[in-house]
Amino acid sequence: MDCESERLIKNQLKNTNDFKKFKKLIDNSKAYEVPKSLTGELRPYQKIGYSWLVQNVKYNFGCILADDMGLGKTLQILSAILHFKEVNSLENKSSLIIVPPTLLSNWENEIKKFTPELTYYIYHGTNRTFPLEEYDLILTSYGVIRLDLDIFQDKTWFICVIDEAQNIKNPNTQQTKAIKSIKAENKVALTGTPIENKLTDYWSIFDFVNKGYLSNLDNFKANYVMRIERLEETKTLEKFKTITKPFVLRRLKTDDNIKEELPDKIINDIYCSLTKKQIRLYNAIMEGIFEDLEGKTGIERRGIILNIITGLKQVCNHPSQFLKSDNPKINESGKMELLITILENILDVDEKVIIFTQYAQMSKIIEQLVSKKLKTNVLFLHGSLTQQKKAEVISNFQENKEFKILVATLKTGGVGLNLTAAQNVIHYDLWWNPAIENQATDRVHRIGQKSDVMVYRFITKGTLEEVIDQMSKNKLNLAEKAISNDETFITEMTNEELKEALTLRL
Repeated sequence: MDCESERLIKNQLKNTNDFKKFKKLIDNSKAYEVPKSLTGELRPYQKIGYSWLVQNVKYNFGCILADDMGLGKTLQILSAILHFKEVNSLENKSSLIIVPPTLLSNWENEIKKFTPELTYYIYHGTNRTFPLEEYDLILTSYGVIRLDLDIFQDKTWFICVIDEAQNIKNPNTQQTKAIKSIKAENKVALTGTPIENKLTDYWSIFDFVNKGYLSNLDNFKANYVMRIERLEETKTLEKFKTITKPFVLRRLKTDDNIKEELPDKIINDIYCSLTKKQIRLYNAIMEGIFEDLEGKTGIERRGIILNIITGLKQVCNHPSQFLKSDNPKINESGKMELLITILENILDVDEKVIIFTQYAQMSKIIEQLVSKKLKTNVLFLHGSLTQQKKAEVISNFQENKEFKILVATLKTGGVGLNLTAAQNVIHYDLWWNPAIENQATDRVHRIGQKSDVMVYRFITKGTLEEVIDQMSKNKLNLAEKAISNDETFITEMTNEELKEALTLRL
């Protein structure tokens, strides 16, 4: 770091001791050994991010990990916390992880998969109770923090992590004020979109991780916002980049050094939870089904089972699909809430996405809710379109920059098409045969594709979808890929096997 950069940062830090710590942070920068108990492998760029997080926490500087979506921000911060556990720095201290409610299941899955040595507790739901014993991690949501603020203010956390940090971009909301009032030795923000609309978004997140570093909001507006956004002063912009650079790490999928490390197709299993309404419907379907099956054989028994499976899958998608309601709402489905979150991130980085579902009705629900919520046109590709209309939809998606989102039924959009304008694929519901799913993905991941393709597979935790996912993966592991293309094999299960496979596991 040159002398001028040091001078600028010294002015921002103001406190002499803070600047001494900063000098140590810079001068003693090093690569840390990956935690021994980590059960996954960190890619080279993730090792850099992990070491950077450890270094900042070690010297008590807050920081923003702003990697592009899909580059593994969750894994990097969990690895850093695991490091401090292995070097005995936690000393019975807990870290607080604050996430959108739709991502709680996904965080839980990542902890179980990669850092099983970290103990965790999820504080969420209507009947939530705060644990008396100490855990390494307490997971909760933004809304719960606002509602139960007193509980969280009662202690000083080792690290307070906020995921999808753009949730505090507005400094004037009660939610933002509540999050910023949490006491922690270290604060880390995770976001793929640090600046959504304006520089004040950035200020608000920075004010959480390193309070006062960018001065108060009024001074920031006068010194930076006015000069950069309105007057377009290059010198001020460079100064801003200099003073924020040590505490922000952002890598993009398009970066040359990242592209070399990434596979050309990155598959992400994304876990979501059922809403209360979905739980009620799921249990209602399961109630009494085994009495209905008693004494049934052959075609009759298979028909009953297939109807039950279809109903459960529809409930996991959205209650309105199962109930055939004309008035669906986003918050009725955990999967739909998650979809909106991911789509917001995709649109923020100006990429395109295809959403696959098995059901035409679900496609319509997605189209309706997404277009209304995100105020954007959503293209819809389905079997009842004429060939001319299909060609028009595909042409618009491939060539028109205004159309970012395409919803397609698996049978219509999953074969014989070239959809390389997209960089993202979302499988809203899972198919029993992985070959069908892969076929659909390969509409995007094929010759002519110039970008890495991010694939998101939605799995509803504790439901039939976990069973489908496991069966699908087992099939992929078989030496022979000549497998059934439909669901009929599950109909041959005994009642006990069915009960184990279908019963809700909360």
